[in-house]
Amino acid sequence: MARYLMSRLGQSLILLLIVSFIGFAVLTLAPGGPLSQFALSPGMTQEQIDKIASQMGLDRPVVVQYFDWLSHLVIGDWGTSYRDGQSVLHVIGSHLFATLLLMGTATVISVTLGSSIGIYSALRRGGAFDYTMTVFAMVALSIPTFWFGLIAIYIFSLNLGWLPAGNMYTVGDGSVLDYVRHLIMPATVLALVDVAIWSRYMRTSTLNVVNQDFVRTAKAKGLTRRRVLFKHIVGNSLVPMITLAGLQLPMVLGGALVTETVFTWPGMGRLFLDSLGYSDYPVVMGLLMASAVLVLVGNLLADITVALIDPRIRLD
Repeated sequence: MARYLMSRLGQSLILLLIVSFIGFAVLTLAPGGPLSQFALSPGMTQEQIDKIASQMGLDRPVVVQYFDWLSHLVIGDWGTSYRDGQSVLHVIGSHLFATLLLMGTATVISVTLGSSIGIYSALRRGGAFDYTMTVFAMVALSIPTFWFGLIAIYIFSLNLGWLPAGNMYTVGDGSVLDYVRHLIMPATVLALVDVAIWSRYMRTSTLNVVNQDFVRTAKAKGLTRRRVLFKHIVGNSLVPMITLAGLQLPMVLGGALVTETVFTWPGMGRLFLDSLGYSDYPVVMGLLMASAVLVLVGNLLADITVALIDPRIRLD
């Protein structure tokens, strides 16, 4: 296990370096840049812009800027926001909880609901429920997430008035119930696509397990249907789904970006778009690295979990 972890850690560090260099190069070489914000100020001369570029270190070669940024990143200095002068770590930290809350809730909904639908569809293969869920999955995968969000706001907020249209809490309230009311719509919308994906994969995985010899043997031994289902079918069907959970993390992050924008949820996705619009590159790079770390850690935990629950897999 230790050897495997060291190997994966080395691979992850290399991937982070590649991601950081590509992201830094793309942002630096893109048209505009942080200096374009100063150029919009009335009376700003080219001499003043050049002076600001020199003070910010933007007049140096891209490679020099990258290694300077990387050396500070290694020691925990992620830079300073161009927008408000605060530490990048402080800016990201103030939005991290909102994103983790939204992603965590959406993941619980999608895994629980998607797995249940997939198992039931497999056990009732060819029935009305199976066909209905297949149509639902195709619709959910075909329609953009922002469209679901706008429809949810129109129905449940504007027409019915049951739920708030956006934000994370009501100013002056901040109770747990208030947080839950604000969380319901964005978490459900974010989970819709993942429910469709999980239900399809879980259905296929369950069908593969149902036809295995050990399931037939368990039935032949006279075990109850409930025991066969939960001990032999569900347990073995979930093993490949754990790996899928790690692979789904980037998609959840991408969906969170759209969902947070639609519902004005103060998370990392909305912060990313705002920072891009302001050309706040230190914050953008910080968010890129934080997202990459989350994805790599998620995949690593998924691999380790599969190895721990499946004795056929060894992590040497």
